Amino acid sequence: MDQFLYSILVIGLVFELVGYLIAVLPDTAPIILRAATPIAFAALCGVMCERAGVVNIGIEGVMLVSAFVGWTAGVYLAPVLGTDPGPLFGASATLLAALALALLAGVLVSAVHAWLSISVKADQIISGTIINIAAFGVTGYLIALLAQSSPTGAGQFQQFQPPDALTGLPGVGWIFDAVLNQGPITITLLVIVVLFQIWLFRTRWGLRVRAVGEHPRAAETVGIDVIRLRYRNVMLGGVLAGLGGAYLSMEGTAQFQQEMTAGRGFIGLAAMIVGRWTPLGAFGAALLFASATGISQSILIAPPPGQLGDVLHSLPPQFFDALPYLLTIIILAGVVGRSIPPAADGQPYEREAAH
Repeated sequence: MDQFLYSILVIGLVFELVGYLIAVLPDTAPIILRAATPIAFAALCGVMCERAGVVNIGIEGVMLVSAFVGWTAGVYLAPVLGTDPGPLFGASATLLAALALALLAGVLVSAVHAWLSISVKADQIISGTIINIAAFGVTGYLIALLAQSSPTGAGQFQQFQPPDALTGLPGVGWIFDAVLNQGPITITLLVIVVLFQIWLFRTRWGLRVRAVGEHPRAAETVGIDVIRLRYRNVMLGGVLAGLGGAYLSMEGTAQFQQEMTAGRGFIGLAAMIVGRWTPLGAFGAALLFASATGISQSILIAPPPGQLGDVLHSLPPQFFDALPYLLTIIILAGVVGRSIPPAADGQPYEREAAH
């Protein structure tokens, strides 16, 4: 009897939690999308690389370097180019130049991984791990040196303010607010996800990429340059990871902190796996993982009333900090073995002439 009553209590709390989450969704949706942006860019980078057969564990390091370069470039370019905000997203000349340098840094670091993985044929996991360790060490040392002079950055990109005619629509206004009330990098993410999905599955370029990731030897026999395509995809992945890193220091905040990626690159790889190596799937998984961040912030700011609020209040704040990572582990554990990567993923390739 006690077990029956206890089960009723638990079910009641679950229904109460679901109702609370639905009620706060319009307010948490913009937060979830912002939290998902760096994770989604990391996941798209993984899709770009692994669809061509290259495992990229170094996404975390690429993002960290791009975040550091973008913020640091803003520090040094601000006195030269100025920080007067532009008419769109408050983008000054300094911010635009710093963003370009951040993306260039992402491409250069990715080129190192491509060279080690494709030309040198080093173990791709070790190559990515080396990049992560080097990125943590170098950026941590350099930011410690810069902090001694108390530098001032170039600011950050501003959010677009959608018209009230859209956000005030009954039932769907909150969706327009969540999608449009964002900065330029987040809005760019939404465009890239759609275009990447189309390019990968509806164009000749996407067919070539998928062919190289599944059977590079057969792709080579029909005239596809496997080495060149893999290099190109890894470096394009560097642009995507660079956007994720730039978001952290130029849109999400206006500063750089040591190890500010905080595992988002690895969560992005998990989102890629959960999304079955597709752009839309990876983006959806990134939203799912980021929802834990939005939910935890909502609970801390405006907890639900009643018994559910008492239960959530009894949990330590560290639980909510760890919630995104716990959710990642739980979901990833449920899909391992069910999501099948490209057949040639992680396998070095040698041309026939090399034998």
